[in-house]
Amino acid sequence: MQVIYPTKPRFRLGQLAAHVVVALIALVVIGGATRVMEAGLACPDWPLCYGSFLPGRQMNLQVFLEWFHRLDAFFVGIVLITQFLLSCYWSKYLPKWLPWTYGFLTLLVAFQGFLGALTVLQLLPSLVVMAHLAVAFILVAIMSGVTQQLLNPGKSIFPPWLRCLGFLSLFSVIVQSLLGSRVATSWAAHRCLDFGDSCNLLVLHRSSAFLVCLLVILFVITSSIHNDVFINQWPYLLTITFLIISQIFLGVFSIQLGMSEPALVIGHQLVACLLVALISALNFKGRAIDGSYQSLCVPQSTLETCHG
Repeated sequence: MQVIYPTKPRFRLGQLAAHVVVALIALVVIGGATRVMEAGLACPDWPLCYGSFLPGRQMNLQVFLEWFHRLDAFFVGIVLITQFLLSCYWSKYLPKWLPWTYGFLTLLVAFQGFLGALTVLQLLPSLVVMAHLAVAFILVAIMSGVTQQLLNPGKSIFPPWLRCLGFLSLFSVIVQSLLGSRVATSWAAHRCLDFGDSCNLLVLHRSSAFLVCLLVILFVITSSIHNDVFINQWPYLLTITFLIISQIFLGVFSIQLGMSEPALVIGHQLVACLLVALISALNFKGRAIDGSYQSLCVPQSTLETCHG
């Protein structure tokens, strides 16, 4: 059995976009590890580290995390610029919105680099770190959506009202993650757990987490009972449900252990990033291939190009 994909340039760009999503998720996780391990200032200068591309004598775990975080960001920037140039070169085979989208993403990555420089040069200000994470989540959401539009074009699998619920779920997960970042970067959790001080922010994060989980689960349940969505998209829906449950346990255990286990905190941020990628992918996934496109036949596989 064969499945018909869009034009070959579109398919190749879609595959490359899927790998960029993986790199962006890794970038967010490494950034979280850098913060948890207090390695944000391990490289005191920017964009080099101790005045060189590859620090040798100064290399340790903290320096490696900060250095590798920058290296991953550089890789993402180069690949996005390449995709932008390819989308312009192949523009007659691609949707008209694609070069503009890649142009916007390239500018967004440049702005992300500027925020990254500020976090070092301004000694990790909390609001700048939050903005840095916000741009990272926006990049993940847009690239995940672009991947689906390239590999699965056509009419959305959801009606407009259900897509609105999906976008609301996506927005709530991002806002909740930024609130968690504010809790972490302002040390509100430690001050509350250790000294009973500044607990309002932590309480707000925990309370809003309950509402966000309900909203995402409502989106999953509503999607499952809508026509044939569950039959075709059940891996996405079950994965989102699993991630929500995991996120609850990770959050509870992190608080119970006094935020002393870096693996739990890093896992908490990883799950949030995966939720953003998957919810965005579902919202942009097309139902059918538009027959107006020149098609490329490829053998059907049980494995779809996905996000890691």
